[in-house]
Amino acid sequence: MFGIRDVEMVREVVRQGGFRAAAHHLGVAQSAVSARIALLEKRLGIQIFDRQQRQVRLTATGRRFIEQAERLITLRDRIVAELRPEADYVGTIRIGVAETVVHTLLPAMLQHLRSAIPNIRFELSVDTSPVLAAKLTDDEIDVAVLMRRLVPEQAEQYPLATFAMAWFAAPRLDLPAQSLRTRDLAALPIVTFSKDTLPYREIQRLFADPEVPAPLLHASASLSTMVRLVRDGFGIGTLPVVMAQDDCSAGRLRELTTEPAAQLSPLDFVLCHLPSQNPVIMQQLIAAARFSEQHWLSDHKI
Repeated sequence: MFGIRDVEMVREVVRQGGFRAAAHHLGVAQSAVSARIALLEKRLGIQIFDRQQRQVRLTATGRRFIEQAERLITLRDRIVAELRPEADYVGTIRIGVAETVVHTLLPAMLQHLRSAIPNIRFELSVDTSPVLAAKLTDDEIDVAVLMRRLVPEQAEQYPLATFAMAWFAAPRLDLPAQSLRTRDLAALPIVTFSKDTLPYREIQRLFADPEVPAPLLHASASLSTMVRLVRDGFGIGTLPVVMAQDDCSAGRLRELTTEPAAQLSPLDFVLCHLPSQNPVIMQQLIAAARFSEQHWLSDHKI
């Protein structure tokens, strides 16, 4: 129906007080301005200017048109400004994080990022690393903090913290203090990560020996739920050490000593995003994540 250039031309006629002055300001012929506005009026079926007066004035319809159409110019300018690599970001960043990150790096990361980009809004997705990887590929999130081994092939990645894993139990279970074998662990209910995760698959591999009885595995996508179940004696659990530290200090949990064959791989996290993301904003995110990592590890002396 009409374009931004049409609106800009109408606006200049109003601002300059006439077609001749507008044409001079725009650096075009007066006939070009008159013809373009006449064509615009014909296409829209309205009269924008009252040409019966000595001075060019907007009709009532013309005033409504310019009031509404100026919003398009404002929106255009805002979009252009926000898309410039050097621009201050005004908008929403969709961040996906694994739950271990929520309880460790995320708070300081968001605080640091908000200080760097005051107008930013966050939309958070907390999920397992496999789900976050799929969301990143499908453009459902802009950036993800997930396990290194699950980063999509096309994504750019930046290393973050590594969190040790261990076996834990409630003191009431009264388990022996010596190193436990996989056979000993298999005799107890085990609370662990959800089925689609790397830690769950590792547990399956640990107990793949046909000589070891198949354990009873209870999977959960919620780390908070896992900690609560283990603390209440529902079973032993595979937990990030950082998630169990406070409960261990308070005597609600204890870390189990296991033979080397039963020891667990650490959770190795990275920040990743697709190459199409705004590079300046991504650099701010990376800086915030690394600041958070240093801050958190320093506080916890890890």
